[in-house]
Amino acid sequence: MAPAHQLDLFAATGVEAASTKSDWQPPPRLVPTELDDAALIAAIPNIRLAECRDMAAEAVRRGLTSAVPAFEALCRRFRGFGLTHTVPEQVAAVQALAALGGREASAALVRILCDDVMQGPGLAEAVYAAATLRARLPAERGMALLRHAEPAVRAQACRCVPPHLLVVAILLDLLGDLNPAVAAAAACALGHFGHHEARAILAQLLREEPTEDVISTVVAIADADIIVRLGRVARTRLDLVEAVKAALEDIDDPLAGAVLVTLASHAPDPLPR
Repeated sequence: MAPAHQLDLFAATGVEAASTKSDWQPPPRLVPTELDDAALIAAIPNIRLAECRDMAAEAVRRGLTSAVPAFEALCRRFRGFGLTHTVPEQVAAVQALAALGGREASAALVRILCDDVMQGPGLAEAVYAAATLRARLPAERGMALLRHAEPAVRAQACRCVPPHLLVVAILLDLLGDLNPAVAAAAACALGHFGHHEARAILAQLLREEPTEDVISTVVAIADADIIVRLGRVARTRLDLVEAVKAALEDIDDPLAGAVLVTLASHAPDPLPR
């Protein structure tokens, strides 16, 4: 027959059984605005999820470029995680690096990407942060990202790769990518590198979806058609007039100078409704 009650195995030894009630309390939540710069930076690598965004935002608000190593350490702390879901702490770290900017932040993002610190869905966040700072990846790592299965990674990687011969070959292939954003990003990269194969796509983008990036991209490959299209953009898009003028000034062609003169003497057409 089973005993009527649970035996206390420690009763005969003079040792009290451990209490089932825990006295553990979570550490108090850090208030970023109450920390000085040194304390804030010291807390970043081991920050908890509940505090990571506020701490990152405060470091960015203060412009603490000295926090770059701490954000890199925070990101590396979760290496090997995030295969199926983004790790919020890593996302906060790379976004803070992009917002802080500068050579050290750019180099940190390159190391994060080269060492596979972020994987899965979070990888796109890291590549985007690197692209924001115009970070330049080594050719081998850049080629791997250009071949990535995720279109967002491929598109942002186009903005981070060097003009290496093998990189250019992949970019040329990506001009035919089924994802329009990837094809456009590849065309912009090739345009920056001076490859005329991208001219057709870039001319189409100037006509249909002009942006400051596209405008700056066409300088190295501009022909008469591109120059005329730039003039049309300036006459219909008030928000892009200065970008067009800057591009035309950099184009070594008499037609570009003529278009600049025309723009100076005529007010832009109103934006289409």
